Amino acid sequence: MKFQEVVVHLTENEEADCVEQAELRRPDGLSPSCQVDVAWSRAFSAGYRGRSADSVRGGRLAQSQPTDRSQVGQAVSRGRRRGSDGSKFASRRLRQATSAEQIVRVEALRRERWTGVRIAQATGLSRATVSRILQRLKLNKARHLEPHVPVIRYEHDAPGDMLHVDIKKFACIVKAGHRITGNPRDETRGAGWEFLYVAVNDHSRMAYTALYPDETANSSASFLIEATAWFQRFGIVARRVLTDNGPCFYAHRFADACRDLAITHKRTRIDTPRTNGKAERFIQTAIREWAYARRYENSAERAASLKPWTHQYNWHRPHASLNQAPPISRSGIDVNNLLRHHS
Repeated sequence: MKFQEVVVHLTENEEADCVEQAELRRPDGLSPSCQVDVAWSRAFSAGYRGRSADSVRGGRLAQSQPTDRSQVGQAVSRGRRRGSDGSKFASRRLRQATSAEQIVRVEALRRERWTGVRIAQATGLSRATVSRILQRLKLNKARHLEPHVPVIRYEHDAPGDMLHVDIKKFACIVKAGHRITGNPRDETRGAGWEFLYVAVNDHSRMAYTALYPDETANSSASFLIEATAWFQRFGIVARRVLTDNGPCFYAHRFADACRDLAITHKRTRIDTPRTNGKAERFIQTAIREWAYARRYENSAERAASLKPWTHQYNWHRPHASLNQAPPISRSGIDVNNLLRHHS
């Protein structure tokens, strides 16, 4: 069977279906939309039987006939939207162009934090039109209204110039949770918490980690003492420490520990965690590559894997900001002592 015969057959079936449906719905005859469908089907049937282009839709058909089924379908859809005479029974209302003044007003109201619904009510435009304008202006999301904050990257010259300290809270494990199994019913509540303390060296990106049962002043002071002692093994003497504004870092116990270690305590700006970005970024890596990288049956199993993972991070994992070299490469230790420290 030729392709033209298939098209004729399809259009004849379509015409019959439309007539049958119209007779069931309207006893007095065909509806205008069905008249359009029937006329368009007959026009295509006639066109593929070899009639001239002028006899089909009053010369409105393309001079070149469609060559495949997708083009035929597109042409039929266009004809249905235009109607039998090109305008009379149009099935879709033409969209009016939005004036430049209206677009400017929509943008001004949006920058005043107005919602799309409120803008539509005030301007008389439809909600869909307002939505399209906001998308085109890239103002459809609330975060787009905030001024762009430039990223300020910095790095201290020496390994001991700055330590970034932060804390991340993790739920204790009594069984595999929903983040591992993917089943929301496996969520465990009331199992308790344990806290990951991290200290990241600003210059080398070397990190020291430890788990504590709380985030009190005593735990934070103890961690600072442990971290500085661990960095001293590599010849790194900390001179400053940067923390957030948590209560445990504001306590006198932590201040006493900084004074005993001759360390200057710096704090981030309020509600600006990106100031302590190196510690924040390390925590993201730890979450992805350690905490939720594999299935742990209990908290002890997860805690046991922390030290090996931290060693792998410091000695073997390539770091993008260090030209794909591990953090230990910038510690400043003597290459002849690598085997003594590699433990």
